Formats: sequence, C-alpha cells, structure tokens
Amino acid sequence: MAQPPNSSGTTTTHGAPSQPPSKSEAAAPKLNNEVELGRLSGDGEATQPDIMQVARTGDIAGMEKLFETGDYDATYTDDEGITPLHWAAINNQYAMCKFLISRGAEINRKGGESVATPLQWAAQRCHYYTVHLLLQHGADPLISDAQGYNTLHISTFNGNLLLIVLLLHQGIPVDVEDAYGHTGLMWSAYKGYPACVDAFLRWGASVHAKDEQGFTALHWALVKGSAGCIQKLLEYGADRFAKTATGKTPAITATELNTAGAWHKALRECGYDEDANAIIPSWPGASYLLKDRRGFTNKFFFFWPFLLVWTTLHIFAGMPVYAGVPIGLVVAYTIQWIGQQVIAYAPPDMRQFEKTPWMTGIFAASLFFCGLNWLFTIFPTTAFGEDPTWLYNFAFAAFYGLTGFFYVRSMVDDPGFVPKLNGIAEQKAVIDDLISQWKYDESHFCVTCMIRTPLRSKHCRRCQRCVAKHDHHCPWVYNCIGVNNHRHFFLYLINLTLSIISFDFLTYRYFNLTTADASDQCNLLSPALCKVINADAYSLLLAVWASLQLTWVSMLLFVQFIQVARAMTTYENMFGVNHATAASLASAFTSTGAPLDPAQQPPSGATPGAEGGHGHKHGHRHGGMLKTMSRLLGVDIFMQTARGRAAATNKNAKRKSKNPYSRGCVANCRDFWCDPAPVFGKRETGAAVLDGQPVNYTEMYESPAVMNALSSGGRRTGGYEAVAAEEEV
Repeated sequence: MAQPPNSSGTTTTHGAPSQPPSKSEAAAPKLNNEVELGRLSGDGEATQPDIMQVARTGDIAGMEKLFETGDYDATYTDDEGITPLHWAAINNQYAMCKFLISRGAEINRKGGESVATPLQWAAQRCHYYTVHLLLQHGADPLISDAQGYNTLHISTFNGNLLLIVLLLHQGIPVDVEDAYGHTGLMWSAYKGYPACVDAFLRWGASVHAKDEQGFTALHWALVKGSAGCIQKLLEYGADRFAKTATGKTPAITATELNTAGAWHKALRECGYDEDANAIIPSWPGASYLLKDRRGFTNKFFFFWPFLLVWTTLHIFAGMPVYAGVPIGLVVAYTIQWIGQQVIAYAPPDMRQFEKTPWMTGIFAASLFFCGLNWLFTIFPTTAFGEDPTWLYNFAFAAFYGLTGFFYVRSMVDDPGFVPKLNGIAEQKAVIDDLISQWKYDESHFCVTCMIRTPLRSKHCRRCQRCVAKHDHHCPWVYNCIGVNNHRHFFLYLINLTLSIISFDFLTYRYFNLTTADASDQCNLLSPALCKVINADAYSLLLAVWASLQLTWVSMLLFVQFIQVARAMTTYENMFGVNHATAASLASAFTSTGAPLDPAQQPPSGATPGAEGGHGHKHGHRHGGMLKTMSRLLGVDIFMQTARGRAAATNKNAKRKSKNPYSRGCVANCRDFWCDPAPVFGKRETGAAVLDGQPVNYTEMYESPAVMNALSSGGRRTGGYEAVAAEEEV
C-alpha cells in the first residue's frame, strides 16, 4: 500500500498576533508565535544525535540498529525535550511514527522551543495521515503549547479545511479557546479563510464569542479585510454593533484598519446600509420578501418574466414599428430594472439574474403563451378551415405536451443527489475509512456534504449537494442535470425541437388561410410582409420568438448526442475524464452548504457561489455580457465540440486518457436510452446501466475495471458491484 509523500524542513511559523493589533500595528500585525523546531544534524552546530536524523528520514532499519545498541530507545529526548517521534511526525514519516509508537514512544511528550507535542508538529505541516495515526494512539488534541495553542488552533493557522474537519470529528469543542480567548473561528476570520469560517460556523461555532479583549470573530475578520469572511459571519447573525473592551464597534475597527471597503461590500451583500442598519424596501410586497427572502426571490423571478414576455410581444405587435420597437424596448428595460431592484434584496448567492429562476421563467412564459396562441388562434383556424391539418395539430399537441412534461420533470426532480450521512459518527467512520485507504483528499471527500465522493459526481455550489454523474447545472430548468434526470432533459430538448418545427409549420398554414383578405399597407415594409403583419402580428412575433429558441436548443442537442455516444458528461467533455475525477470536489472548498453538524441549521441565504450555464465552470468568469450569454446558451461547449477541441472529440486528449466508461457508440447509446428505469416515472436515485449491467452512481467509488475485477469473484461475473461489496471484499 502506498504511503503519503514525505516532506522536509524544520521551521514553521503559525503567524498570528496573540492580542488584537493596535491602530499602529494594523498594517503589519506582530507575529510573535514563531515556533523553532530545532536544528537538523549537520546544520550549523552538530548537536543532534544520529537518532533524530534517522527519525527524520524514516530509516526504520537504522532505527532498529540504534535501539539494538542499547544507547537509545523510543523515549529518547534531547536537551529541548524533542523526541524522535517529533521529527518523524513533522516529516510525515508515517511508518516511522508507527514503529516508534509500537516501541513505547511518549505520544504526548512536549518538546522544542514551542513546547509542543508530536501531534502539533504533524498538524503544523497538515499531515492528515500522521495526525490521524497519533490520534488513534492516544494523542491529546487539547494539549496546549507554550503559547497556549492546541492542535485545532495550529491547524487553523494554515487554513487546511480537510485537517480541520478531521480534528472536529475527534470531539474537540468547536469553541475551545487559546491562551488569549481566541477560538478557531476567530483565527480563521483573522487569517482570511472564508471556507474555514464557513466550516466552523456550520459545525456550530459561536459567532458571538469574544476574546479577552472583547473582540468577536467579526472584529478579527476586519483585520485581514476578507469580504468573504465578513459576509459569512454576517449571514450567520454576527452582531454588527458589538463593542470591544475599549468600545470599538466593527465599523470603527474597519475604519482604523483601512478595511472599510470590504466591510461596506459585505454589508451591502447582506442587505445592510453602510451604517449596518437593515435596508427595508418600501415597494409593495416587501413584507413577503422580508419573511422569506429565498422563497420570495424564487417565486418572483419565475413569474416576473411572464409579464416581460407578454408585454413586450403585445407592444411590438400592436403598435407601428417605428413606435413599437422603442416603446417595447423601454418597457422591457423597465420591467428588468424592477427586477434589479428586487434582486438587490435577494440572498447573497442570488444577486445575479442567472442565479435566479429568471431564465427558467422566460422559457416557461414562452412555452405558455405559445400553447395559448395555438389553442385559441391557430388550432381553430387550421383544424376547421378549408384545408384542415388534423395530423399536424395532433403532432404539435403531442410534442408540446411531452415538452412540458419533461421540462417540469427536469426542473423538479432530484437530479441524483448523493445521500448524506445520518450523523457525526457515520461521517467519522467515512473519514477513518478513507484514511485507511490513503484516499482522504479533496478528490474523494466532500467537506461540504461530508460524504465520500462517488466517481463522476460533482459538488454543485448552486444546489449545495453532490450530484451523481453530474452533467451540468442548467439555468433554463434551474436545476442540476445528473443521472436521475439526464434522460428527461434530453427528451425535453428533442420534443422542444419538434414542437418548434411543428408550431412554425402550423403558423405558416395559419397565415396562408388568413392573409388573403389582409391589407398590404403598412410602414417601411414590403406589401407581402405587411399582409402577414396586418393579419396577425402577435402570432408572427410569437413564432419568430419560438424559432429563435432553436439556436441554443440545436447546439445543446448536438453536444448531448456526441456526449451520450461517447459516454461522457458535459464536464468530462470540457475538461477530460481524469480531470473531472480529480477536480470533482474543488468547488466545495469555496462554497457553503448543509451544516457539518446535523443538529445545526444554516441561515437562509448562506450559500454563496454557483454553477451556471450549460457545463461546469472552472475558475472565475470574465468577459462581460457576451461571454455570459455564450455560456448560458451553450455556445462555448458547442464550439469546442464542433471544432474537435473538447475531450469527447479531441483525438490527442483521447490518446492521453482513454475514457473508462465508454464501451463503443452502440453500447453507450443503448445504456443511455434502453435504461430500464421508467421514462414517465421516478428512478431509484443513482441507478443506471453501464455496459449492460446495472450500477448505482451514488455508490460507485472504483473505476469500472476495478469493479469488474471485484465482481468476478461474486455473484455476477462480468457485472459491477455496489460500494458495499467493495468494503466486504
């Protein structure tokens, strides 16, 4: 079994003030907790005996020889109280640590200038496996060093979230204080680690705790000036007017430390003015917003586009072109401007239109008005006219109904959320198991959902859940597309395309029957076009608007057909299968979600960050409106796929990394389309078919090749076993 890589070095700095900085110290707070871990043999004065060098390099055979001489044993200490276990721990020599412990090393021995234990030395360098080993053998994480810091505080200095999560699951009180009354939350806020601040808060850390100087975590966040930390603390109810022992509020602290910009930005994002008072909107319906910001925002931005689409189309259709176009644009801008005023009071993670159901509402409104127009205008004329088209009307009705059905299912169905664990004990068991397999890292463990990460899953920052076989988060359906609803989404696209084509044909037939008696006089346009507009301008504009949807729908269909044939998801198509597996949980470290402690509940709006557009985002988004629209309409992934630059079509990428999930075009399509899960019913979460065999993507932790090897000794030769079978083996 592989061991974690070694690291070297001897000196590290915790790097934080033991007391709140004064105004003169604000620019560069005094760092007085430097920990000198001693000198190596051969560095300067040769004062270190060979046993320390042997421990540092992990030479177990050499250590055994030293023990055989009788001059040394595992309890040996130098003049500073440092033991071989200290050196093995800080250099991540796991096997050496295990050997020394078995030979009687003192697990909680303090040593060095910092008077710290081996556990603290290992935590200093974020060596998860060594930390876990020492904890399993009785290391006390609550022991303090010379400066009053225990292992949790030391781990927080480096901002390593996985290590913090590991320690919190050992039963350490989340609000344990150092010698000056600072908690881990305060240290995270001071250091400017929003993800760590979020983790402590979700674990139940007190946002109101004060140190011996009366500083809260909010005061400490203002020292660093991290807007993310400040905003997170405000979301969890930090006192915006808390005073220190000297009477300084957060506002005064921000002014003195020149971080007022970050303070005001965080206040604005959380719905407060610059004086930290809640902004109360005065427009009608504001009381409903204040009762439930998230619920009100979701409902408002789903139904508000109905007014936008209906008003704009009727203005364009009912007025002369030279008046209708400018007036319609002004009205559309006004309606959107009203939406912008409302969105200013939305939860922080919904402050952009694409992060609300706005796009979903636009499509729903378009679908609704097209259906009404067909039912009350086009159908009576084309079905009962001189040349009835019953077949085409029936086809449109069928396609339209299926579009609506699969659209709703894609929007409301569970996309395949990976089930969460029932409590801290189960979470700890998962962490212990991953550590035993040398898999405790961001690729195998989600610190937001607190679960082992299945293959092909991804943590969606918008949904705040890990989604099995995550394809993308779609703003048009305001939901993730995953293993449970991917086929529904594909059928929605297919039926939408057929609906638009049949609707356009019926509209064409409708105008053939109605334009004969229409006037050919109008402004600026040709007589033929004037006859159509004078016959029914609204139906014409609605058909044009519906036809425009074919642009993004066609691109999505093109990409989806290729991806299904290649047995790839959108994310895997964009970044490659190996990259998707390795980076599946990277977004979890910059997001928030369900509480780490199931007994704690997150505040409303405590979920910043999002996944947007068709496809997964990697890094920050830049490029302005055109880039945003390109992403929302799926142009970026379409262009890469069409040019052969995406992973699904890139020959170089395929040579470098073969897709382990592909069994050929025919088999891949059969797995997707002939999946026995009901098309019109709900499937079991995560259930799917791979190479003709049933699998569950919420429980798939090994590659198909490994799973196939495991199953060869089980009940199903050539099949794929679930995760439980792996653990039994």
